[in-house]
Formats: sequence, C-alpha cells, structure tokens
Amino acid sequence: MTPPLPADRPGPSGPGTEPLPRFGARVAPETGPRSIPGFDRPRGDTGPVGRDRSRPAPPPVGAPVPEDEPTSALDPVVRDESDLPTTERPAGSRAGRNLGAAIGVGLGLGAVILVSLLVWRPAFVAVVTAAVLVGVVELTRALRAGEFRAPLIPLLIGSLAMEGLAWTRGPTGLVVGFLLTALAIVLWRLGDGPAGYLRDTSAGVLVALYVPLLAGFAVLMLVPDDGATRVLAFIATVVASDVGGYAAGVLFGKHPMAPSISPKKSWEGMAGSVLGCMLVATPIIALALDGPWWGGLAFGAALAVSATIGDLGESLIKRDLGIKDMGNLLPGHGGLMDRLDSLLPSAALSYLLLSLLAPV
Repeated sequence: MTPPLPADRPGPSGPGTEPLPRFGARVAPETGPRSIPGFDRPRGDTGPVGRDRSRPAPPPVGAPVPEDEPTSALDPVVRDESDLPTTERPAGSRAGRNLGAAIGVGLGLGAVILVSLLVWRPAFVAVVTAAVLVGVVELTRALRAGEFRAPLIPLLIGSLAMEGLAWTRGPTGLVVGFLLTALAIVLWRLGDGPAGYLRDTSAGVLVALYVPLLAGFAVLMLVPDDGATRVLAFIATVVASDVGGYAAGVLFGKHPMAPSISPKKSWEGMAGSVLGCMLVATPIIALALDGPWWGGLAFGAALAVSATIGDLGESLIKRDLGIKDMGNLLPGHGGLMDRLDSLLPSAALSYLLLSLLAPV
C-alpha cells in the first residue's frame, strides 16, 4: 500500500512544480501574471488564446470616438493644413491656398477660352488638345506613385487623334479614336514583358477614357453653328458650381459630405453649387439656346452633381495614390488635372443634355 503524500511534498507532476493544496484549504488568488511557455497571458483572462497584447483593446460599444483619431483607414487625420490638396486649403492661411494667384490663374484661363471661342473656333480645339496632353502627362506621372506604368507615348498620340477625329468626324470619330488608342496601349506594353502587364494596360486605358475621351465631348459641342454658345454654357455652369460651392461651404459648411475623401466638402457647399448652377444655366439655356426655362434648371442641377462627382473622383484617386495634387503647374490650383476634374465628366453630360434640351 502506497503511503499518503505529505502536504509539503511535490506531487507526481515532477520536480519543480508548486505544492498541491491540501483538500479543503483556501487558495489565495494570484495577484500577478504567471509566465508559462506558449501561454503568456495574465491569470483570469478568459479571452481567446493568442490575443495580440501589443494592440489596445477596442472601445466599448457606444463609446465616443476621440476627435483626433480616424474612424477608418480611408479617413486620415488632418493635423496640418499643408496635408490638404491645394484646392481644399482655406484661403488666406499661412499654409493655405494663394487666393490671389488662384483668381489670377482662373481669369487667365477664362480669357484664353473666351478668345479662342469668339475669334476662331478651331483655336478652342487646339486649347482643349493642349490641356488634354498636359492632363495625360500629369495623371500618368501621378499613377506611378501606385506602381502603375501607363504607356505615355500611345496615350499622347491617341489623345491627338481623338480630339482631331471628334472635330472632323463627330461622335463616331471620337469613339473610333478611343478604341484605336486602347489597342495601341495593349500592343505597346507587350514590349516590357509580362510583369505587371494587366495592371499597366488597365491604367493606360483608364487614362485614355478619363482625359481625352471625356474632353472630346467638349469638342463635339463646338461642331454645330451655335457650338461656341453651347461650350460657354457648359463651362460657365461648371465654374458656377465651383464658385457657389466654395462660397456656401466657407460661410455655412457644417456637415461633411465625404470626410474620408474630401474633408472640406460639405452638404451646404453642395447646395450652393446647385443654386449657382441653376442661376447661371437657366438664362443661357432659355435665351441663348432657345430651350425651355425648366431645362436650364435641370441642366444646372445635373452639372452640379456631375462636377461634384468629378471632384470627388479625382480626390479619391489622389487619396489612393497618397498624393496631394496632380501637379504644380498652376499656382493656387495645383496641377491642370486639379482643374479638369469637374469639367471632364460634365462635358459628356452637357453634350447629352443639350442634344435633348436644345437640339440642333
């Protein structure tokens, strides 16, 4: 018969183990963690094994989120105004937008557009083509921040072809030019091998669609005899969207529209964009293009939405690439693409709406 083990004698678990408590004796609770190989967590923790202690525990449900912390990976903390894109910085601040330079550049661009439209319409085609070429270069260089290598040479040649065909052959020429440009991008990229082929060709087709194809609709609007008026209606309405949205946002903006994409854009600013577009578009559509007055209201509201979507779309691309501006060509504005963002999608929508509201 095996004699009973004394209370202070090690048990059968092996040498070095703690003494077993006597039956019925009180056991004092442990006040600190005990290190066990492969199971390093404090006593009393009933959480899952292997929890990462380097990360803080999530806040309880319903707890307020601190104002200086992002609510998602796409909602970065803006601690300095210099982190904002040039067109989103407050005017007059130390690190903000140079409002005087921005106004001067805007007036200069407006003068070039007006002169080209009123003096010799083909000159406007040249202005659009030059802007498209610069925009293609800026966007292609920006995409390199995300390791997208869009073929630049076929994009530049295709841009020239698209704008020229839009002016001489109409919508069919524009579509054919885009398809030929996409084919040239696919074939050109073959020379660099298979690594990243799908990524680079997709980026190239995106650039061709985003810049020269959408800009081609502005050229299509210029083709009819009253084309200069149509283009002016389109550009003036988009400018009214920018001005009305900026003014209303500065004065009344309190409710962010898309804080994870564009922190300074508010719903109050959107309302100002819609109002400004309606006020500008209605007299142009009704008086200069002989369209219905309600058509001006619809045209203005639609372009306010398309301009805002274009602005948010480019901001989303910049967020994804981790850049603030597409370039630094225009003081107070950033790159030329930072000005074309709201014009490009609005050009396509303007062409479609004007063909319905004021047919040739």
